[in-house]
Amino acid sequence: MEFERREEHKRNEKLEEILKDINGMLAPVESQSIQSFKKNKYPIVLIMGSPRSGTTLLLQWLASSGYFCYPTNMLSRFYEFPYIGSKIQLMLTKYDFNNEIFDFKEEIPFDSNLGKTKGALAPNEFWYFWRRFFHFGEIQQLNEEELASIDHQKFVSELAAIEAVFDKPFSMKGLIVNWNIPFITSIVEKVLFIYIKRHPFYNIQSLLNARINYYDDIKAWYSFKPPEYVDLKNCSPYEQVAGQVYFTNRAIEEGLARVEDAKVLEIAYEEFCQSPDLVFKQIINKFKLQGYQADWPYKGPARFSNTNKISLSCEEQEKVMNAYRHFSGETLTL
Repeated sequence: MEFERREEHKRNEKLEEILKDINGMLAPVESQSIQSFKKNKYPIVLIMGSPRSGTTLLLQWLASSGYFCYPTNMLSRFYEFPYIGSKIQLMLTKYDFNNEIFDFKEEIPFDSNLGKTKGALAPNEFWYFWRRFFHFGEIQQLNEEELASIDHQKFVSELAAIEAVFDKPFSMKGLIVNWNIPFITSIVEKVLFIYIKRHPFYNIQSLLNARINYYDDIKAWYSFKPPEYVDLKNCSPYEQVAGQVYFTNRAIEEGLARVEDAKVLEIAYEEFCQSPDLVFKQIINKFKLQGYQADWPYKGPARFSNTNKISLSCEEQEKVMNAYRHFSGETLTL
């Protein structure tokens, strides 16, 4: 059954058409321009986790620090030519003399709507860029043959080229490859996976609310589908989302178990909200383990508001708890 997005979440078809045209025109130029970029200079930061686990807040926080470059809403328009797009962004923002063209706001607000942010320089999920290289079907896991067909050198060259424009480590969401983490480590030499994990009940609750916000229907699947979707699609919404969170986190943890410790940082959403400065220090330490000295003073917020508040009815709470226990064998406590 197909579910229709709510009006505010529908694609703008005219914009999509323009973007397709301009990206098609400049993609060949991009291919020539990035040939000298073979690998990234700094560790690339990839944010991993289940949807609605705090990944957007984490990216906004990294972006606001000023120490990282990241995909902006502006840059996302240039998904076929992000290197050229990065130069355009720099020209229109940092080197816009006396704000003659635009008056861009450089501050990064810590709010979003289902991962979407507002503002030209606000962080973007960059999924169009990812999908250029990773050709997913209904689920977001590729087999060995499909992975072998990816133009991985071009993928790495694009990231290295963006990094070179801003001369900062590049950070972005990597949720779309939650199921192919070992492949990423095989093609990207310097990488730091930051895996953010939220209390399962609140993660599930947030995903249930996202279904209603996005589709106006709790039965509509929201966000990425694990391989177990084949079985989950026949379950109740509560079982679907509980399974989505459980199996996604399990896949991430299994993938990261095959990655060397210097390239992995696991954090709890709740602890990140309480002490972001400690997470910042952990990132710096992981960078040092990879040979990059990041002597950055922390200038960010002392804490964030923890949004873990119960909004489900008692009956719905019980359905969530039972569903998660069914998959994990774990009894959640609130």
